[in-house]
Amino acid sequence: SPQGPLLGAVRDGAVAGAADRDHQRGDDQDREHRSSGSDHSALRRDACVARDARGCRARAIDTCGRHSLHRAPTRAAASPTEPHRRPPRRGGPMVAVQAQDDLRRVLDDEGRVLPGARVPDVADDVLRNIFDKMTLVRVMDDRMMRLQRQGRLGFYMKSIGEEATHFATAPLRMSDWVYPSYREQGAWFYRGYTIKQFVDQLFGNANDPVKCRQMPVHHSANWLNLVSISSPVGTQIPQAVGSAYAAKIMGKDDVSMVYFGEGTSSTGEFHVGLNFAGVWKAPCVFICRNNGWAISVPREKQTAAKTFASKAVGYGMPGIRVDGNDILAVLQVAQEAIDRARAGEGPTLIEALTYRVQGHSSSDDPSVYRDPKEPEIWEKRDPLNRMRNYLTHRGLWDQAWEQGLIDRYNQEITDALAASDVTPPPPVESMFDDVYEEMPWHIREQKAWLMAQARTKSPHHHG
Repeated sequence: SPQGPLLGAVRDGAVAGAADRDHQRGDDQDREHRSSGSDHSALRRDACVARDARGCRARAIDTCGRHSLHRAPTRAAASPTEPHRRPPRRGGPMVAVQAQDDLRRVLDDEGRVLPGARVPDVADDVLRNIFDKMTLVRVMDDRMMRLQRQGRLGFYMKSIGEEATHFATAPLRMSDWVYPSYREQGAWFYRGYTIKQFVDQLFGNANDPVKCRQMPVHHSANWLNLVSISSPVGTQIPQAVGSAYAAKIMGKDDVSMVYFGEGTSSTGEFHVGLNFAGVWKAPCVFICRNNGWAISVPREKQTAAKTFASKAVGYGMPGIRVDGNDILAVLQVAQEAIDRARAGEGPTLIEALTYRVQGHSSSDDPSVYRDPKEPEIWEKRDPLNRMRNYLTHRGLWDQAWEQGLIDRYNQEITDALAASDVTPPPPVESMFDDVYEEMPWHIREQKAWLMAQARTKSPHHHG
């Protein structure tokens, strides 16, 4: 239901919680009867059966620890003093039976509020600012990809069709920390990263905020609490948990938010990060941007689970699945998760269901591994169109306003490119900066040796 609270968003979370509590009682009974030589695994199974006999719809557990949602055969619980026998299997081997999940939505595909949906309380100026920055992302992506195709830019990654997910950051404070992946351009612009800074980083010139130490689209802005993007997927997850736990230790109510794609859930960093966040009740919000593809690997090859949100249960946190192309639903679940974290209630995993309409990057050709008709299904769910329609219904949009945004941003991008063309690369000696607070003697010697060498002009020229 669109009105459902965060803790009830994933049904099998509640079922699993009840099963875990009963399973713990089974463990307690095991310890109480160790001296009697009882078959502890049988005792645990019979406890599960007894729960069903009491009318509970429980998660049955076989001796291998696998879970399935089903109604176990009704029978009386065995006495602890009686011998325990494994009940005979009926049919084939036990398999996981998927619970139905709830996808949180507020808007339909046409941008109309769904019947019964709770519309989040978002100020008009905030909604217009989000649309403004979403438009900027669309304009920037188009311009930069064309530059890359012209050979003027080495690399670029677009986020067309996924822009609404960027604004899960909107309810955050500026003191909160954001650990982005490499497809959240809107989050950067919303928090104050400028067009000029964005362009300077792409070209790695002397004004590049990270001094040409990262490849294009790998931004960093410590003054905005936006942590550096890194190419190896998942590295940002334990970092976000660490900063969230540090805030908790220091008595601050700051929150960390971390983005990653669904393919990142296959990494060890995903497990380590969520496990520690759950144990520590760290104030961290995990945004899994499920766009269907990890470069050329489809979602179904990443996990046997029906959803990525369901993985939250194993880490002791709520998991919620949201329409990632529905800006109001994204804002709603993000606000709920941020409020939980700030109140000391721990982390939340949000799976934002969206779609990567185009290639993974400028180096990728999706036509070789997916049906070219597949993106067409998602065109009607375009987040920009849905938000535009919603704002129109609210009287907050008109064509002249949007065209003015497009014209202004195109001109600002043109100006930034012109300035970048005449900006030299960072000075070579800057490679020694920013590592040590006070440069040690051996680094000073290396710097002095390098600066004493004859200077030559690079034979490579891009223009």
